[in-house]
Amino acid sequence: MTMTTDPLVSTEWLAAHLNDPHVKILDATFKLPGVLPLPKDDYLAQHIPGAVFFDVDAVSDHGSSLPHMFPSAEQFGRDAGALGISNDDTVVIYDAGGWVAAPRAWWMFLSFGHAKVRVLDGGLKKWLAEGRPVESGEASPKPATFTAAFDPKRTRRMDQMIANIASKAEQVIDARPTPRFEGTVAEPRPGLRSGHIPGSRSVPYATLFDADTGVMKSLDELRAAFSGAGVDTAKPIVTSCGSGVSAGVLTLALYRLGVENPALYDGSWAEWGEQGGPPVATGAA
Repeated sequence: MTMTTDPLVSTEWLAAHLNDPHVKILDATFKLPGVLPLPKDDYLAQHIPGAVFFDVDAVSDHGSSLPHMFPSAEQFGRDAGALGISNDDTVVIYDAGGWVAAPRAWWMFLSFGHAKVRVLDGGLKKWLAEGRPVESGEASPKPATFTAAFDPKRTRRMDQMIANIASKAEQVIDARPTPRFEGTVAEPRPGLRSGHIPGSRSVPYATLFDADTGVMKSLDELRAAFSGAGVDTAKPIVTSCGSGVSAGVLTLALYRLGVENPALYDGSWAEWGEQGGPPVATGAA
């Protein structure tokens, strides 16, 4: 896998390009509701030099009752431009812990037509472990012009997911931890039902990276994780999770395996699990 095809970049690569004016760094740290300190506070305390905070909740459709849904192309373009990003820039995205939202932000950029986007392998965790520099405080990026064009093939709506239960045209893979998938614990978002989309497979996102180093696992290990869950990477795939964020980790891993056209169910369980919603399955896949 080459730099032009691998969606990951190394800490060594980023360190060598910190002063490149056409490399823009985003901290996309995200946490579940109620977890403190807030991601923005973590960013203000320490971040990779030059990094700007990418707020998954802010860069979203504020007209939706669902959390952090994809915004319009116009809004994404405005928001990316306000972060100092132009269409000519290479964007490198990381998060501070646990591989949660950097892949989501990466997929958003791809979905809005920006191919020059990468995820920092190991994120801030690996960066700090190597003793690399950090800074604190707010960044003041110079506004830029970013023109976005949305590719609807990269996301799925609920009606498409409902139709897929009958057609089985696409494999659905759920990134949530096993107890949430099986419906044996309550969802962290109050009021949601427990369980999973009928027919879906379970690949918990945290199994795809090394918890100690923060590095994504090898291609062979990624391949084994999906095949072990009964996923055929040669057939169409949709990723899902709690609210469309950690599903991006599966999407990123699949992309690394050469699956360049997986879709992401944007509403995910925050939508499907609502009271009175579509059918729910419980137990093992």
